[in-house]
Amino acid sequence: MYDLFHVGHLNILRRARAQCDHLIVGAVTDDVVERTKGRRPVIALEERLDILGSLAIVDEVVVDDCTSDKMPMWERLHFDVLFKGDDWQGTPKGDVLEASMAGVGARVVYFPYTHGTTSTLLRQFITANS
Repeated sequence: MYDLFHVGHLNILRRARAQCDHLIVGAVTDDVVERTKGRRPVIALEERLDILGSLAIVDEVVVDDCTSDKMPMWERLHFDVLFKGDDWQGTPKGDVLEASMAGVGARVVYFPYTHGTTSTLLRQFITANS
């Protein structure tokens, strides 16, 4: 999970939980957020870990220090399925992810994004009202 945990993320976790026996959720480090998004996260890693760890549908929370290359996480965890938002599906980065996961016998499952709630919109609201 990236920066601002919201209902769209919760929906993805609920869908993932319904399709697996043991749900491991990765929270990316603050540095990864900054490298990929160009800004520090609004909610710090430790707080995101606490939020995710408190959810009954989550079995395990790990720190994810990878960007789009999930092979280091696979090497660490040996998961069978990687769940992603469908904004990756059919894109070059999604194709690379699918190929790398297929190479180790894991598959990528995409879930639709929740319309109307995004981290970008939340960040704009917070910034406008600070």
